[in-house]
Amino acid sequence: MDLKLEKDETSVSRASAAADEPLDIRALTRQMVKGDETAYRIFYDAYFERLRRYLLVVTAGDELAAHDALQSALVRVVRHIKEFESEAALWGWLTVLARSAFIDQARKRKRYWGFLERFRTHTQVHEANADSSQAGSNLLALLDAELATLRADDRELLEAKYVSGHSVRELAKNLQISEKALESRLVRIRRRLKSALMERLKDGRLS
Repeated sequence: MDLKLEKDETSVSRASAAADEPLDIRALTRQMVKGDETAYRIFYDAYFERLRRYLLVVTAGDELAAHDALQSALVRVVRHIKEFESEAALWGWLTVLARSAFIDQARKRKRYWGFLERFRTHTQVHEANADSSQAGSNLLALLDAELATLRADDRELLEAKYVSGHSVRELAKNLQISEKALESRLVRIRRRLKSALMERLKDGRLS
């Protein structure tokens, strides 16, 4: 059942309206701009599933990619919501956010897997362990699993450097340490990853 949006001076609430009464988009988005929690609940009820279906089309049915893009898009809604005059205008804006979120997620995944591939190459694992595309894929998956075992701050540092593409200078400034200290930390993390990966390969735990 469609919900009629009613407003008073401070909040937006649900109305027990007739089924054919639409949301008052202007009132809804005005209250969302103010941070009204009830307005956001109404928004999610009305648009969460619709956006999910839209992203499933955009991602050609990839549920994981659609889920990630949807979560990112919803965060952007909270950050950038503004008042809209009509449902058509709001939906048009939401689809732009959703597509942008999907593109950004896809780029991030591409950079991430590129980093894994470069790291795999640097491990110098050759014919015995990486002589087929399947073995190479298994090795990437194994490296991904090893990354998940890192301390959260180390993993975030690697992702900031090799996935998001931040420079050593930027990261050192954010962490308030010298560039040399940051480089040394990155070297230690890479060595630790390589050691763990080679240990697994030596034990025959490629998959």
